[in-house]
Amino acid sequence: MRIINFLLPLFCFSALIFSSCGSDDDAVTATATIQAKNDSGITGTIEFTEENGVVKMKADIRNLTEGMHAIHIHAVGDCSAADGTSAGGHWNPTEVDHGEWESSSFHIGDIGNLNAGSDGNATIERETSLWCLSCTDANKRVIGKAIIIHAGPDDFTSQPSGAAGPRIGCGEIALN
Repeated sequence: MRIINFLLPLFCFSALIFSSCGSDDDAVTATATIQAKNDSGITGTIEFTEENGVVKMKADIRNLTEGMHAIHIHAVGDCSAADGTSAGGHWNPTEVDHGEWESSSFHIGDIGNLNAGSDGNATIERETSLWCLSCTDANKRVIGKAIIIHAGPDDFTSQPSGAAGPRIGCGEIALN
């Protein structure tokens, strides 16, 4: 009986500690690997992580010309066309005007601009509850869509796409 009185609290304490230990196994991840379009030579990776209803995105793009380049989510996860047009238009499931990220009116796929340095490298990060990886809500689910990088900057006002110029990179967003 003494052993049980000693071991029972120890067992309960151990169970409590191990059951409360969190892990990153609960996170859902996705990636879009950028393919060069229009003979641009760009490369890159966009990583997505969803935890607790929030998606974090980090884009790391290489071999850009120096300056600003628009980055958007497009409606179709198809990068087969040499000019990237197989990805369709901007992802805009709520049918609102194009605009700047988290302004009063913007497509859910309006991410913003990458600022490439003289080395041709650029990064951008976003965090939002407007996207999801694991849900089935067509107004939020980014899986199966494409990321498009444009030759020029998004002006955030021209409709429907921000007058950002040719598509120079494309990658389908797919679960890991």
